[in-house]
Amino acid sequence: MSATRGRAAARDMAHDVTTTQTKPQRGIQALESTGALLEALAAAGRPLPLNALAREAGMAPAKAHPHLVSLQRAGLLSRDANGNFEAGALSLELGLMALQRLSPTGEAEPEILALAQATGLSAAMAVLGPLGPTVVRLEEAMRPQHVSLRIGTVLSLVNTAIGRTFAAFLPEAVLDGLLAQEPVRMAGLGAEGRAAKPAPDYAARLTTIREQRFDTALSNPVPGIDTVAVPVFDHTGEVTLVLALMGSTGSFETSRDASPAQALHAAAHRLSWRFGAVGRGEGEIG
Repeated sequence: MSATRGRAAARDMAHDVTTTQTKPQRGIQALESTGALLEALAAAGRPLPLNALAREAGMAPAKAHPHLVSLQRAGLLSRDANGNFEAGALSLELGLMALQRLSPTGEAEPEILALAQATGLSAAMAVLGPLGPTVVRLEEAMRPQHVSLRIGTVLSLVNTAIGRTFAAFLPEAVLDGLLAQEPVRMAGLGAEGRAAKPAPDYAARLTTIREQRFDTALSNPVPGIDTVAVPVFDHTGEVTLVLALMGSTGSFETSRDASPAQALHAAAHRLSWRFGAVGRGEGEIG
């Protein structure tokens, strides 16, 4: 091939690549309809009969049925003892592969940024590290606030909203072991002149947190700073992250029904869904 013909061929190849990238990709309409059925089943989070699944996908049962037969043959769907459609073996394998690739903190990063921008408050994310609840991300509010948290701060399981939210979902034996390390944590038991034992209502408060998926810390342990916190669950039902919003006392509503808490709950629910905690209502994940 001559150099001229070679350059011409290269130009043609580049044009083909550019055209492919800029033109809408042609898909298979039938497969898109099949995808709608999978999306409807995932959104329901439970096995569904044919009529209900078709209705949720916005198609007639007669149209849905052949798609569902093909999905069963491919292993993407199966049917339970009652004849309802549920995830098949291949779907489970794909789901596990996706979960293994997820980084909870990486997935939560955009949510933290969005919460801080939407509310004007400081937003934080914590994980349960070897020493206890540990702040791994902090997006500070645009207006200066005296928030004593820093990345790496280890928080009390008793005297902070983030810590109590973790504590509420820990097995009792695990919690007892972690409470023995309280003095090394920010605002921990026995530290900085604080009481050496939890308050008598500590267990009752943890029960309330489990029921509401929510806790607050009002001007304590940091005077003048209020905090609201919510848990994020993974596919095993364990708390993988706690998200929190913080601001000056009196600068925002801290009730569970107020807009900051609702935004926090919505972010936690989206993340819990991504981490595999599916199949229940918004207030029931975990």
